Amino acid sequence: MSEEIKDLVSKFIEGDQSAFTDLVGRYKKKVYSVAYQMLGNQLDADEVTQETFVRIYNRRKQLKNVNYFSSFLMRIATNYAIDLIRKRQKRFVSVEEESEMQSSASVELSEKIDRPDQIYEKREILRKIKQTIEQLPPKQRVTVILHDIEGFTKPEVAEILGCPQATVRSNLHIARSKLRKWLGPDI
Repeated sequence: MSEEIKDLVSKFIEGDQSAFTDLVGRYKKKVYSVAYQMLGNQLDADEVTQETFVRIYNRRKQLKNVNYFSSFLMRIATNYAIDLIRKRQKRFVSVEEESEMQSSASVELSEKIDRPDQIYEKREILRKIKQTIEQLPPKQRVTVILHDIEGFTKPEVAEILGCPQATVRSNLHIARSKLRKWLGPDI
């Protein structure tokens, strides 16, 4: 974490509103991206993003070490997203339309320009992968999203989720095994 961020976090903890505004500006895209990957729609991702920063503001005195701000922030975001997933599992959930997929969530599959049939096939693969990830239990889903999609390291994921690294490794292994089994050899 840069010294500039550490300084902003210190000021924020002391109650500096402009430091909080700056931190929101720097981290809101990352929080939104993780929330969107976990929840699959913009409304819920917006809710998680907004609620995360409200909770961070209200819990700023709990942050004892400025070095852990990013982990503290992401833990609050992922926990809130998991709560929404659990609530959603209790009611009917429709599958999101392919056209609503964010380009930031898609994987760059090729450097060349594809034919329309190739583009369609790749979109179908991404849709299948996304639907399959949504079938994972919340802890496995968030672990895969944070590590494999968002690029956090295993120690960072462990810090965010508040669990041992062995749990992260186990969740990744189990989730990846399920994904391979569910997606089959075609993908």
